[in-house]
Amino acid sequence: MRKNVLIGCALVLAMCVQAQWKPVGDKIKTQWAEQINPKNVLPEYPRPQMERADWVNLNGEWDYAIKPKGEVEPASFDGKILVPFAVESSLSGVQKEVGENNELWYKRSFTVPSSWKNKDVMINFGAVDWKADVYVNDILIGSHKGGFTPFSFNITPYLNGTSNQKLVVRVWDPSDKGYQPRGKQVSNPESIWYTPVTGIWQTVWLEPVATNHIQSIKAIPNIDTKTMSVTVATSVECPAGIVEVKLMDKGNVVATAKGVQGKELRLTVQNPTLWSPANPYLYDMKVSLSKNGKVIDEVKSYTAFRKISAKRDANGIMRMQLNNEDLFQFGPLDQGWWPDGLYTAPTDEALLYDIIKTKDWGFNMIRKHVKVEPARWYYHCDKEGILVWQDMPSGDHGSYMWEHHVYNGGKDHERTTESKDNYYQEWKEIMDLCMSNPSVVVWVPFNEAWGQFDTEKVVDWTKSYDPSRLVNPASGGNHRPCGDILDLHNYPAPDMFLFDPQRVTVLGEYGGIGLPIENHLWWNKRNWGYVQFKNSDEVTAEYVKYADQLKNLVPRGFSAAVYTQTTDVEGEVNGLMTYDRKVIKINEAAVKKANEAVINSLSK
Repeated sequence: MRKNVLIGCALVLAMCVQAQWKPVGDKIKTQWAEQINPKNVLPEYPRPQMERADWVNLNGEWDYAIKPKGEVEPASFDGKILVPFAVESSLSGVQKEVGENNELWYKRSFTVPSSWKNKDVMINFGAVDWKADVYVNDILIGSHKGGFTPFSFNITPYLNGTSNQKLVVRVWDPSDKGYQPRGKQVSNPESIWYTPVTGIWQTVWLEPVATNHIQSIKAIPNIDTKTMSVTVATSVECPAGIVEVKLMDKGNVVATAKGVQGKELRLTVQNPTLWSPANPYLYDMKVSLSKNGKVIDEVKSYTAFRKISAKRDANGIMRMQLNNEDLFQFGPLDQGWWPDGLYTAPTDEALLYDIIKTKDWGFNMIRKHVKVEPARWYYHCDKEGILVWQDMPSGDHGSYMWEHHVYNGGKDHERTTESKDNYYQEWKEIMDLCMSNPSVVVWVPFNEAWGQFDTEKVVDWTKSYDPSRLVNPASGGNHRPCGDILDLHNYPAPDMFLFDPQRVTVLGEYGGIGLPIENHLWWNKRNWGYVQFKNSDEVTAEYVKYADQLKNLVPRGFSAAVYTQTTDVEGEVNGLMTYDRKVIKINEAAVKKANEAVINSLSK
């Protein structure tokens, strides 16, 4: 009898172990995949520019189901999924496709801490791709369209009196069958197109707030006037609500301002330390909201003093400037994809790794290509000192004419009113996400002719919404005489086949030197690279050759360049390191020397 009991216990234990989360599939994975604890997934506070002390992370194992579009909440679910990894990813523990005819359902329960009594409870989503409906205790409390940006709901009215609260999220994402921004996602991945991403792919969390609380912070520096303009929006328009902003330098308050919520406050700092890639200096910031002299909400934030602009040099060439000095901006095309997490880095350390390596290689900039990252990625760029060009993820490609070797060539795509309205909504939310990040210096509304429409109107709107940054109308064309930048693409070698004397001229993509590394490939189909070589020495030699050619083009007019690319991605093998980040394909010292020579050539 005792033996049977022991055998029974062993079987139960084995079943429990088997039921535990683990990555699925036979694709390559990063080293960080092994570090994931399903009970403590991405534990870092996800919003560094508006941080509250008290919060609850809802990442972890949820129930999931994939059901035909239009059905009600399923009576039974298919299994467990690890949030916040997309259902198609290995790290989700599922790795199944959803498609435009199905919906993805999530379910879990949560408990509100007793210490939050008399507080409002917010549920925050970092990002869900694409349309999300959120239910609390079987009540639809809100919906959001947009696969790249955060959103929040006040769930207080929908909480019941019990300890367990029910949370359900329904997601629909048509991928390349819809008009929405999707970047490089397609239902049939090949060459430069990647796996679909559906559902929750950034952190979900709860936090307690006052009924009237701080909702957003916009901080824009002006180094010429030595001022920081800060606008704080709150959840309730309350004339009695007073906002206070304190700017701190190494713990010491150097400027403070008070005012009404929603109104611009200006803080002056004499001789501010300027932020740059060489000196990424950040000021801490405390923002509080008071009513009748009592603080009802307070958050931690940070900011920096820096200026991005363009100015004609002694030779009549328009140059990009940082802090009123010419600076050649040079960096890799960064797709931001992961073999195990797809859109989502396995850990915060992994998220930081690509940025650190980019700096190690002597670059000072990253072009974030048709993808948007979690807020912590931009925080790391702010802290480490890397300039960012932020693309709008492309979508609604349609049939288009790409004429990138001529001025004002090609034809803008005809998009429906619904498609256009959605573009503006999502672009505004993306800009709002990055508005206060000093690292972000260039907005890129379109890539090549992918879904490019009403170019002049989109560029004018972008410029008016944020006059503090440069606007690159369409990286690689179709080129239009608007915005601040003419951006050329040329593969594999650098070439300047057009020049604009009125705007900054840049090389927005070049390179693509391929090197497939056995045991570090995503698939066995034909791998993609503009040119391919056999070993690291050959790749490094070709890279240095291109860098020398680029350096010779700087005096002729190039003010920035983007090399393709940081890592391999799925079928693309033209990364400086493999997709799993386990092999660096170039001689790092030689590449760093070549990159620094290009950057320094503008100041000589």
